Amino acid sequence: MPVMSAKLSEALVRATLARDISDAFNRIFTEFLDLKLNQLESIIKGFQKKWGSTFEEFKQDIKENRLKEDAHSYNVENDFWQWEEAATLKDHYEDIKTRWM
Repeated sequence: MPVMSAKLSEALVRATLARDISDAFNRIFTEFLDLKLNQLESIIKGFQKKWGSTFEEFKQDIKENRLKEDAHSYNVENDFWQWEEAATLKDHYEDIKTRWM
């Protein structure tokens, strides 16, 4: 177990209004997961709005060449990779949150 200074422990407990350092870490980690999930959901919703579809539908549109622009353009490929990353990370953080709570 890592050692933490008394000063840092006190600051974390005070900042989170927690009972003790264990409660403080629980609050911090829970808030971190919620912030990450909200950020990723916002990114995903932005892509859904831009392309008018879910990520799965977007992938199918690329595969079947149904997009209004070239499926191999920088814009499409860049959005694909960013959207895929956001969806993958969202699943990852949701899994951690489920195990944590």
